[in-house]
Amino acid sequence: MRHTKMSTPRSRSGRTTPLRESDSRLSESERIEGAGSWDAIEWTKVDPVSRSVPHGLQQFLIEAEQVIVEGYGVVLVNTDEAGTLFVTNFRLLFLSDGSRSIIGLGTIPLATIEKFSKIATKLPSVPKQVDKTPSQRLLQVIGKDMRIIVFGFRPRTKQRRAVYDALLRCARPSRLWDLYAFASGPSSFSNTNPKVRLLNEYFRLLGLGSYHASSKTIEDGLFTLSNEWWRISSVNSNYAMSPTYPFALLVPNSISDVEIQQACTFRARYRLPVISWCHPGTGAVLARSSQPLVGLMMNMRSNADEKLVGALWTKLAGIKERRRKLYIADARPRKNALANGAMGGGSESSANYSQSEIVFFGIDNIHAMRESLARLRDYVDTHGATSSDGMSSFLRHGGWTWGGGNLSSMSASVSTLGDSGWLIHVQSVLAGSAWIAARVAMESATVLVHCSDGWDRTTQLVSLASLLLDPYYRTIKGFQALVEKDWLAFGHPFSDRLGIPTVSGNDSLPGELTKQASTGSIPSSPMRQSSSSQSPSSHAQNNCSPIFLQWVDCVSQLLRMYPFAFEFSSVFLVDLVDCVLSCRFGNFFCNSEKERQQAGVYDACGCLWMYLADLRASDGRSHVHYNHFYEPLKFEGPLLPPAAALAPTLWPQFHLRWSCPSEAQAGEIEAHCRNMAKKISELQKAKDLAEAKARETTAIAESLTTELRNEKLGSNSARDWARRAKREASAIKRAIQSLGCKVHFSEEGDCIVGIESNSQTEIPQKSLFSVSEMQSSGLLQNNEKLDNAVSVADDDDSSDDPISRVCESLCPLRARDGGCRWPDAGCAQFGSQFVGLKANFDAFDRLSIYDSYFESK
Repeated sequence: MRHTKMSTPRSRSGRTTPLRESDSRLSESERIEGAGSWDAIEWTKVDPVSRSVPHGLQQFLIEAEQVIVEGYGVVLVNTDEAGTLFVTNFRLLFLSDGSRSIIGLGTIPLATIEKFSKIATKLPSVPKQVDKTPSQRLLQVIGKDMRIIVFGFRPRTKQRRAVYDALLRCARPSRLWDLYAFASGPSSFSNTNPKVRLLNEYFRLLGLGSYHASSKTIEDGLFTLSNEWWRISSVNSNYAMSPTYPFALLVPNSISDVEIQQACTFRARYRLPVISWCHPGTGAVLARSSQPLVGLMMNMRSNADEKLVGALWTKLAGIKERRRKLYIADARPRKNALANGAMGGGSESSANYSQSEIVFFGIDNIHAMRESLARLRDYVDTHGATSSDGMSSFLRHGGWTWGGGNLSSMSASVSTLGDSGWLIHVQSVLAGSAWIAARVAMESATVLVHCSDGWDRTTQLVSLASLLLDPYYRTIKGFQALVEKDWLAFGHPFSDRLGIPTVSGNDSLPGELTKQASTGSIPSSPMRQSSSSQSPSSHAQNNCSPIFLQWVDCVSQLLRMYPFAFEFSSVFLVDLVDCVLSCRFGNFFCNSEKERQQAGVYDACGCLWMYLADLRASDGRSHVHYNHFYEPLKFEGPLLPPAAALAPTLWPQFHLRWSCPSEAQAGEIEAHCRNMAKKISELQKAKDLAEAKARETTAIAESLTTELRNEKLGSNSARDWARRAKREASAIKRAIQSLGCKVHFSEEGDCIVGIESNSQTEIPQKSLFSVSEMQSSGLLQNNEKLDNAVSVADDDDSSDDPISRVCESLCPLRARDGGCRWPDAGCAQFGSQFVGLKANFDAFDRLSIYDSYFESK
């Protein structure tokens, strides 16, 4: 894994990734004798901590990460593994001495730590042991990601104190700029302007997708576009009207900016009703706001607010004089809404808003959610396979806690999971969101959602209902736009909910982070301290709450119910939550868009979305962030789950990945299908490659066959020519020999013919033909040798006309009618000369000596 990747290189099950052999070896002085189990450690041996950071650790340190403190001979009690614990400016990092690898369970970002404390317990005494057994020096670390980790230190080494003090300094910095994200900088994950992305989403909602915003568009204020019903207002461009709202607001066309400023004073924190989602075809609206300031007597009204809310009910298309229904959805329990009247808040009256209906969803506040998750975390830790107390639980031995049930399948209707109530809360959010989506989709109604401040439960309901209504939000790109619009731009207080400092600092730390005594009352389990324990004033001081985590949990429930409707997978959601909790990137810093702009977060820190996109770029569509079952054509409309389907279960990939990895993996059917699809893809590629090679081999074989056929035809033709030339040569030879001539073939293939005479007169020998000449003329193509040199003597019994005899009896080219089929042959030319010579000789022989050729005058 590259240094730019996210923290610890581990698998989904928490299994470790081994170090490379070249860099992973630690020196013998850095190892602990007998490492590997709790009992094997010789606790009485004390070595001073004066070692340097192992070189093998460097490959696991991401950019700008520095080691602050290290502890050697530390035991991870959850898994009974001994190793080295490092505290860096970004995380706790645990390196196993036995496997030379990073242990994922013991490696946690500092910002993900919810609280930590020191615990001291006594090991049981061994019979007949003289010396007292030393106490265990334990450090318990509780994470926001469902982890409860316990580290054991050797006594009298002061390593636990060093690690604890480092966590006090680094886990909760007092200033925003002390977070790791500012030290690492944007790196290769530089951020783009989120305002541009918000405007582009507004353009899409207005049906103006052809327009594209830019930084210059924002600077010049040219983004106030509109359609038939809605417009984009710049009334809050400098955040003067509402500091926690975005710079651009989507409002009705009929409402002026002056009326908007008047209406905002009637809502808590000036969070007036504005449009979050609208249907460009039907005019259906999903709006959001904070509670109205109706006063203690619940009788205060605002004409501007009523006009603004009334303008959200646009007339139904094609139906005259008929307005759509208005639903005002209050996310709180009714009694909580009434209690807010003491502070000037409360809820609307249906009598003041025409054609309206008030609905209460009964969702509890942030403190109930925080305590519920803490109880759930304790419960799964108690019954998990890697319990923080190091004791063997039911699941560790393959047994079950509920008589055949298992952690990942328990629903709210079957078990409350140790009275945690977490699934009940998730079910409430799901039911409320489904009800809102059904009113908008089926009735084309206007729904205004709010709670007290309009940034916790309101954001959960509005964004989840939008996810059900709009299939665009069920893609990876659309999901990013949804989170940036409803969670970031509309001012969800992430700094308060995550427990990190804001731009104004963090003067008072949460009560549960205060230093706890190293000795004191220990719960029933000697190594487990309840993660839900609170100090008396924790409600007043602690505003941390897993609101965003709970919403992502609801998304995972929808993904389980509709596995074909989402482009992203559960792994994508887990990685998103991990990035948010780790505070490695600046997207989720501060409490509002205004604060992030003031702090310069977008320029100084890396971008979470760019990091996740970089992860996906490595594997393309086969990456684990993509849902293997995604079929967008089947789910082009809204998702309207029936009430019976809203029975949530634990999210195994998140809730159980640390306490019970086997359970977390058992539910990953998608992962198994993805692995099978990947193997099938690899086999298909191998098949295509083999087929391509087979086609190439076949083409080569066919080409060679054609060439061989041509060569064979050429060879046969040459053989025919050679056979014909041989017959011709034989005919010439016999013809010449029949004339009483001597025929000689030299080694070079030349043919020399000599004529013998009785008068001993030498007749010049003449080469009638040569093999080279025949080869050049194409008569001999196979270089076949003619017969060796032959000497032929005159035949005494030759006939009077040897030429005719040769032609008649020996020449194979002699026609039946007496003609010659080779008129240009050498024998014919020589025969004509011989006939002429013979005629002259006969005439000379008939002359008499008395004959005179010359008469006297």
